[in-house]
Amino acid sequence: MQVYKFGGASIESPERMKALLPIIAEANDQLIVVVSAMGKTTNQLEKIAQEACNGDKKLAHEMLELLEKQHVDYALNVLDEKHFAQIVGEFNEYFSELQWAVDDADAARFDYSYDQIVCMGEILSTKIFCTYLASQGLNYEWVDARGVIRTDDTYRDAKVDWETSQNQAQQVIGKLLKEGKNVVVQGFIGSTSDNASVTLGREGSDYSAAMMAAMLEGTGVTIWKDVEGLKNADPKLFNDTVKVEAITYHEVIEMAYYGAQVIHPKTIKPLQNNNIPLYVKCFLDKDLKGTVIQNEVSSIFYPPLIILKKNQILLQVTTRDFSFITEDNLSNLYSIFHNLKIKINLIQNAAISFVACIDNKEEQVKQLISLLEKDFKVFSNEDVSLLTIRHYTPETLFDLTKGRYTLLEQKTRQTVQVVLK
Repeated sequence: MQVYKFGGASIESPERMKALLPIIAEANDQLIVVVSAMGKTTNQLEKIAQEACNGDKKLAHEMLELLEKQHVDYALNVLDEKHFAQIVGEFNEYFSELQWAVDDADAARFDYSYDQIVCMGEILSTKIFCTYLASQGLNYEWVDARGVIRTDDTYRDAKVDWETSQNQAQQVIGKLLKEGKNVVVQGFIGSTSDNASVTLGREGSDYSAAMMAAMLEGTGVTIWKDVEGLKNADPKLFNDTVKVEAITYHEVIEMAYYGAQVIHPKTIKPLQNNNIPLYVKCFLDKDLKGTVIQNEVSSIFYPPLIILKKNQILLQVTTRDFSFITEDNLSNLYSIFHNLKIKINLIQNAAISFVACIDNKEEQVKQLISLLEKDFKVFSNEDVSLLTIRHYTPETLFDLTKGRYTLLEQKTRQTVQVVLK
């Protein structure tokens, strides 16, 4: 069994969905197909959640009506009359659920309200996709991931209860596979023990695909993207990028940790632990070789691997009484970051100061500074970028930093990180 994951770009239009049919029809193994919300649906649902929580329920419902029309029009373009009639009836149920979620949305529990609304994007896209495959004579069953992936109640970034999820995956999806059927299921979503919908964090569909493979003894995962494979840098940010033919899990987890967006940070662990290869291939041309990610590769030579995180803030925290930043103060500082669920992207400390580069999320940063200022003096540099280069060369570092002011630089034998203004 193989797991194929298709992101929103691959189904952003009816023409793109239809173009995926040969990829799926020509697969040599049984498939679990993990699908994201189509196009910019998640962004639309986020805006609906925001307006609903802000109290403008009328605007939220108007936006929801537009979203419903978009999905109905999309279905009309890919389905025959019989299957279209079937899915419109199902849509009525799901959009009623969305309307209730909008009515119940409350700013006091924004994350919960967000998840009840935003999770529906994947439900709708997979309903259309699975119905389309069935209309083309392919043997696919639709599964609601909320009945498979069990999580805690950390809304918007839920933690998976692996044991319960694996048992449910084997009971629900494993049963269908044994019957010789293929499966379409959502990425990105799950549910709590109280059946409240949750999301797994942005780009969590990659993680969903990895979980499905690990829980159901898959032999490989393929993430289908609009690029020819894994690049050494984001081609939207850098010129002259090169494709990496093969790369180890270790390198990719390093890239993910430093902020590379091509693979979700949580995706690699279940695959590496179960020795399942991950392929990154292009849905625009299925015959391109793509990239394979696995435990070992034949070549250990890599080009410079470049990651750029924008919208960062560099904080310098200094003790008021000139006490050293040693174990006691570090423990206090780490606790503050941990309790606010703030990931530190780069860290450095000196005798009486502690420096941290973090994502500049306004509300989180306000809370953080407020807590830090109780015991420390806090200075900040806003609107900075964090550049990370694995397997750097002096020439690459010079080219990527020239004309920019360097606030902080850290080097190891293989990695350099630079905070730039």
